Amino acid sequence: MGSLFRSEEMCLAQMFLQSGSAYDCISELGEMGLVEFRDLNPSVNLFQRKFVTEIKRCEEMERILGYLLREIKRADIPLPEGEVNPIAPQPKHVLVIMEQLQRLEVELSEVTRNKEKLQKNLLELTEYTHMLRITRNFVHRSTEVSPTHEEFSFLEDSMMEYTSMQRLGAKLGFISGLIQRVKIEAFERMLWRVCKGYTILSYSEIDEYLEDPDTGEPTKSVVFLISYWGEQIGQKVKKICDCYHCHVYPYPNSNEERNDVVEGLRTRIQDLHTVLHRTEDYLRQVLNKASESVYTWVIQVKKMKSIYYILNLCSFDVTNKCLIAEVWCPVNDLPTLRRALEEGSRKSGATVPSFVNRIPSNDTPPTLIRTNKFTSGFQSIVEAYGVGNYREVNPAPYTVITFPFLFAVMFGDLGHGMIMALFALWMVLYEDNRKLKRTRNEIWNTFFEGRYIILMMGLFSVYTGLIYNDCFSKSLNIFGSGWNVSAMFKSGNWTWLVLYYNLDSTLRTNAFLTLDPIVPGVFKGPYPLGIDPIWNLALNRLTFLNSYKMKMSVIVGIIHMSFGVILGVFNHLHFRKKFNLYLVFLPELLFLLCLFGYLVFMIIYKWLAFSARDSQMAPSILIHFINMFLMQGDGVPPLFPGQVFLVVIALLSVPVLLLGKPVYLYLLHNGGANLMGMYRVRFCLFLTSRVMCVCIVCPYGSFDFGDVFLHQSIHTIEYCLGCISNTASYLRLWALSLAHAQLSEVLWSMVMRVGLRMDTSLGIMFLVPVFGIFAVLTVSILLVMEGLSAFLHALRLHWVEFQNKFYSGTGIKFVPFAFSLLPSSFEHDGLL
Repeated sequence: MGSLFRSEEMCLAQMFLQSGSAYDCISELGEMGLVEFRDLNPSVNLFQRKFVTEIKRCEEMERILGYLLREIKRADIPLPEGEVNPIAPQPKHVLVIMEQLQRLEVELSEVTRNKEKLQKNLLELTEYTHMLRITRNFVHRSTEVSPTHEEFSFLEDSMMEYTSMQRLGAKLGFISGLIQRVKIEAFERMLWRVCKGYTILSYSEIDEYLEDPDTGEPTKSVVFLISYWGEQIGQKVKKICDCYHCHVYPYPNSNEERNDVVEGLRTRIQDLHTVLHRTEDYLRQVLNKASESVYTWVIQVKKMKSIYYILNLCSFDVTNKCLIAEVWCPVNDLPTLRRALEEGSRKSGATVPSFVNRIPSNDTPPTLIRTNKFTSGFQSIVEAYGVGNYREVNPAPYTVITFPFLFAVMFGDLGHGMIMALFALWMVLYEDNRKLKRTRNEIWNTFFEGRYIILMMGLFSVYTGLIYNDCFSKSLNIFGSGWNVSAMFKSGNWTWLVLYYNLDSTLRTNAFLTLDPIVPGVFKGPYPLGIDPIWNLALNRLTFLNSYKMKMSVIVGIIHMSFGVILGVFNHLHFRKKFNLYLVFLPELLFLLCLFGYLVFMIIYKWLAFSARDSQMAPSILIHFINMFLMQGDGVPPLFPGQVFLVVIALLSVPVLLLGKPVYLYLLHNGGANLMGMYRVRFCLFLTSRVMCVCIVCPYGSFDFGDVFLHQSIHTIEYCLGCISNTASYLRLWALSLAHAQLSEVLWSMVMRVGLRMDTSLGIMFLVPVFGIFAVLTVSILLVMEGLSAFLHALRLHWVEFQNKFYSGTGIKFVPFAFSLLPSSFEHDGLL
């Protein structure tokens, strides 16, 4: 809890690694994830560093592994389940892995190339078969319906032209093939324009889809047959076919030749199918064998590459026998760091051990907050605003409770909270499922990473739903209402029978009736838990809930902001700035509590001092609060005679907050060399005894009163105005709670009530689709959209209204060298 409350104590350490054991020592540190390395060669380019050759070799192995993974995924072969975490291979084993990968790549490439060649040959033979079958229909159809010259007189001119072409030595030729269906119209127009009508085009579409050899996608193709006269026309036709990427096949001159070709094609296609099946089986065997080890190779290469990258950050000593590295390490992990170096030296068999020493530094240490799978989501919410300064108070432990609570205040509904909690509980129970953790859907990954946040928000929504007594816009009468209607009839205030002289009863003549708590027996006492269910039937229900939720929002907001101001005390004490307690913390707390704390007191006092029976005598908080600021009564006596002194104290705290700290530091700086020297020595000794961090006190003569005064002026204005604006900002708790309740009520009345009103047997069948619509709208609008809106508003209340009271958020995050945190390009590409 100490680490969660405040960041870990860090130190800068220098490691001396022997050349023979450096690889194993870095490997041990990567498995443990203890330290963050600093670059000791910032002026050296990456390609000029010592281990560039090894990194290039690792990148070559990554290229081969990427090729293997793509082929395995294309063949739909599953990778082995389970968490595989092999250690980094020894440098002497790298060449063996490289040789295995290269041999596997060559074999796989050759088999794949042969398979593609066989598929291409099979496609060509299949296309040729279709072409022969369809073009035979062209010839049969033209023979059966050969026109006479009497019926088509224009053919006489064509025959005469054909005869004249024969006399000139031109002969008739044929070109047949296949073309994509989308290109046939443009192809036909091009033939007509280029060949001047000396061609006849016949075509027909193939019924089945053929695979495109370039893209691998199924496409529709068209078989065509072109008749032309003359060699020049034939050359033009061939060029046009090439331009449109037609697959041209030889056209047989006779039926006997056609039959022989078809028979030969049938035999070759059968042989190709047999060879192709055997090739695919062998290819699958190779990929199955590769899939057993590919994940292990991926992890090993990733670890090996990262080790050499870290070694490039180190520098060599003058003898080139030792590598020197500088790391940030938590002080509590120094013994573990030494044991890791000893283990690495033992594995490498080095005779000289590696060791580590702490060194002083003036650099700001990084911030490390240790988390688990439950607190990591809330820590991410805090660090999305900014990483905390070194050893600054961490808001995450309190955000675990306050964030889902403020969300639930805006989202409070028992039914919606149960749905959200059950959904989050399902994700928590199946959090180890590999398919749920490794998906490429970013929206789902966001929900899954925040499963514990959603669970807490759902549970707190169930609690606030019980307080609001709101479940899908309906109230639950669990303990029985505290209001009794029958007492109004017994006392004679209401009548339900027709009286003498033809007077109607009270129920008949009044659309709305008011329960009088003064009448004995009408009000028996408050509801045990939450709001009384009778308010769900009241006409003034919205007025009552608005007043209740508005006051509750102010109370919660003032308590939340006051808690943030109090947390600043721990920062002042830790950094030994006790003057901030009197010159910063105390004025801030007095200003907040004397004004808005008194407002909370008046709200609670009014609730306790006045009941439902004497509610008409209750004072107006708004009038009293305004009169307290204006210091006048206007005929309304103050709640307490001394409340004006609270305003005076709040006003006096402003100049103290504005001038106290700058004047104190000015007097401390110019108040004498003895005082300043004593302060500096005491402060620096504190830092030396703690972590040997940067000494914040400036040297004598460098103090700038103007800068300090300007900074404090900005802080004072921001805080004083922020107390007012932030208090008003917490009213969003009331506004969003009201909006959620009204949307839920509208959805029930406009959808669900329609199905419930039908009391016939047909109504049961009608209720099923109505409930489906109601469920879909509830999840999409009230759970997702309204939940996201409440989440963002709760986020703003923590970032702005709460954390700015004590949290700077300008630190540097501690990023340790850990194999488990290293990203993989294969995972990003969806190959793993």
